Amino acid sequence: MEKESLLFCTALLSGLPFADKVSAKEDTRPNILWLTFEDTSAREFGCYGNKDVNTPNVDKLASEGIQFMNAWSVGSQSSPARSSLITGCYATTYGMDFHPVPFDTPEDIFFPQRLRDAGYYCTNNNKTHYNSTSDNKACWDECDKKASYNSPKRKPGQPFFAVFNTVTSHMGRIRTFHTDGRRDYTKEGIYPHELSLPSYVPDLPEVRSDYAGHLEAVQDVDKWVKIYLDDLKEKGLDDNTIIFFFSDHGGCIPRGKGYLYESGLQVPLVVYFPEKYKHLANGIIGKTNRPVNFTDLGPTVLSLAGVKPDKNMQGEAVFGKYAAKEERKLNFAFATNQLHHFMPVRAVSDGRYKYIRSYMPYRQFALRNYYQWGMPSNKAWDRLVLGGHNTNEAWAQTFSAHPAEMLFDLSNDPGEIHDLSTLPQYQDILKDMREALSEHIRSTVDLGFFLPTTRRGNIIYNTVRNEKFPMNELYNLVELAGTAKASDEAMFRKAMTSRYPEMKFWAAVGYAQLARLGFISECPEELKSLINDSDPYVTCEAAYAISYLGYPEEGIKRLLNPVNEEDRKIGYSSLECISLDSSKHKYIRLYLNEIRKDAETLPRIQNEDAGLMARGILVNLGELDIELLHGEEAYKTGLKLNYGRRPMVPLPY
Repeated sequence: MEKESLLFCTALLSGLPFADKVSAKEDTRPNILWLTFEDTSAREFGCYGNKDVNTPNVDKLASEGIQFMNAWSVGSQSSPARSSLITGCYATTYGMDFHPVPFDTPEDIFFPQRLRDAGYYCTNNNKTHYNSTSDNKACWDECDKKASYNSPKRKPGQPFFAVFNTVTSHMGRIRTFHTDGRRDYTKEGIYPHELSLPSYVPDLPEVRSDYAGHLEAVQDVDKWVKIYLDDLKEKGLDDNTIIFFFSDHGGCIPRGKGYLYESGLQVPLVVYFPEKYKHLANGIIGKTNRPVNFTDLGPTVLSLAGVKPDKNMQGEAVFGKYAAKEERKLNFAFATNQLHHFMPVRAVSDGRYKYIRSYMPYRQFALRNYYQWGMPSNKAWDRLVLGGHNTNEAWAQTFSAHPAEMLFDLSNDPGEIHDLSTLPQYQDILKDMREALSEHIRSTVDLGFFLPTTRRGNIIYNTVRNEKFPMNELYNLVELAGTAKASDEAMFRKAMTSRYPEMKFWAAVGYAQLARLGFISECPEELKSLINDSDPYVTCEAAYAISYLGYPEEGIKRLLNPVNEEDRKIGYSSLECISLDSSKHKYIRLYLNEIRKDAETLPRIQNEDAGLMARGILVNLGELDIELLHGEEAYKTGLKLNYGRRPMVPLPY
């Protein structure tokens, strides 16, 4: 009794829960450190096979730890990826999938609070970027530029969970609009003319320069990691700390970040266990092909800390006391938008075969994300394809409408160039993948098909449950819209009269798909009337559809004459899609003066400003050089960026 009383008093003084029944000094639970970075694919490190880069510290960590060869970020953009990390659920479940816009979500869904409740000291330096209007920092003991496991507020011996995120490898490093004034990367041991480029990008000087600049950043990440390894050793923490090392999603060269190809999803993931805690790895060693994704990392951290993951978590613990008995069979991923372009896409893979489902297949994947199009490589790629100089079909793939379903053999086609979905011998695999994804969006109650307008002003997660929204009816309509046949028109006609904006929107998508494929030629009056709907997304998608059903002037005029500024960006998104179809240029040119006026007078400073979108349409029409997309003032900005170098921060002290 005396010993128990002593422990109780010690626990009170230390601030630890009595349930732990240990003093801070006696706490034997591991420290957990996340070293995270940005915009980097797995293939860009030496330990993942890249021979053009020198990453000795990460390579050593991988050789002494566990290296995951099949790790996915479930979202190929930063905020949806982090939203999935912090909740242990697919961001689509909570409506946190629209990049980079926060919406209202349920309270208390961020897992670090569970660790704090169990006595861990939790710090984040300092990126949150969760797509939730709730306080993104409330789940952390410290969340700022000074947050660290070295904080004097952490009690002696108190176990920690610490997250550090560096932006040194962020796309902003090479988003310089041009390559003039760039450093000599050969001084870093990187030789642009010798780099091995992925098969899906054109071999252009700008592509080589951007890739070299990004690999320089990868080497800086490697040096950044060493700072932490040295600090842990210096502080006597190296024997007590489990280290996770991973990127938020895929890389910087074209067709990476933002796309659901492996180049956007597959991330480097290395987990290092000191000898003292190797038993928590549950026998997993060396390189493993085990499929894991970002929903698994939160449950895994809880499990390593001896905390049972919440039942609502969709991921599975890989290590520790509560590790899943069986490894997952499939990885799932999602994309909802490219900034202003609302165009849901989903993917699933078993590690060998990869299925990508596009629910609006007439929307080209390469509709511009105007941040990414600040990279010289993206501009050069754009000029090559849209200028009519392309000689390789693979390089133009993302600029064209695509099948609703695509299937790739990752073993024989790592660049995901050869779509197998129409070949008879792959139909069983295609069917299995289709059914797996269809079940997944239903079992996770995927809210990514709801319009941004519907999500505002309410917690959509609660709303669909309280109002008993017909989710399965919506999913059936969404799946049908992208693969529409003429016989499906009756279902779309019925959905157009629904009281739900989502039903009307996806009915318009179905009509747009039928029209683009030439399956129907007459425009129903109900569809024409939707161009005056109260929801701008419904309005603009209906306007797009009627542009292919005999009313191109009316449809394009509606896209150019919105009710408010937000509508303008939604309309320009559809118009950019149309402007990639040369057969519609003559109709768009009827309104050329209006587009030019918007290009000159509307804001174009921020990536999603309507002025930039207007300029992008002028580029597609051949009226503006791609180099002037961001305006003449961008040249000086680019020079400054090319002269500089992003620092290797944050630091642990």
